[in-house]
Amino acid sequence: MRQVVLDTETTGLETSQGHRIIEIGCVELIDRRITDHYWHHYINPDRDIDAGAFEVHGISNESLQDKPRFHEIAEDFIDYISGAELVIHNAPFDVGFLDYELSKLDKESDTISKYCRVLDTLVMAREKHPGQKNNLDALCRRYDIDNSQRSLHGALLDARILADVYLIMTGGQTALSLDELDNNADPAHAITSRRAIERNGPLLIWNGGDESEQAHRDYLKFLQEQCEDPAWK
Repeated sequence: MRQVVLDTETTGLETSQGHRIIEIGCVELIDRRITDHYWHHYINPDRDIDAGAFEVHGISNESLQDKPRFHEIAEDFIDYISGAELVIHNAPFDVGFLDYELSKLDKESDTISKYCRVLDTLVMAREKHPGQKNNLDALCRRYDIDNSQRSLHGALLDARILADVYLIMTGGQTALSLDELDNNADPAHAITSRRAIERNGPLLIWNGGDESEQAHRDYLKFLQEQCEDPAWK
């Protein structure tokens, strides 16, 4: 299964006011593993960024002057997301902006739904944690995910953090062995395991000694006598 965790930054809050996308960040998941095949672009919106939006993401008008327009990167972006399930926090916002950008291309009827499915992690979080804060920062605190680098919003960083949140919120990595903790995919609960070790130190291993081992064997023998066909056999 291929999923793409996506986030955007914009010039403002409303497409009805002509606001545009200025950054798209995507992180790929294959069978619930984070890969190194990400997609990221800054985009020249051909308009000014609202002061309130600048305070959120820190992307200036000047920094985007030499960046491509959306129509220049649209084909590459569509190729990247096509056929995947998009994982987005507060999906109506990002999808609304993406659909607005697509509407400005030659194929005005195109929408994101034509190319992929969408999963909204905000809806999922509200169902899982009703009555609680469920923004990305709150979910990072709840699931012990390090977001210390998130002093400002950034599309690629937020997509990477959301990938960790999504994997943990939906049950973690599947089919992960201890040997895979150091592979390049760097799955979410492997990251969490590393952070736990860094924070608390290595896990202690308690050796009970011969006497405890014999007591354990005696107890298993007792259980075996009480059961016709114990599962551990």
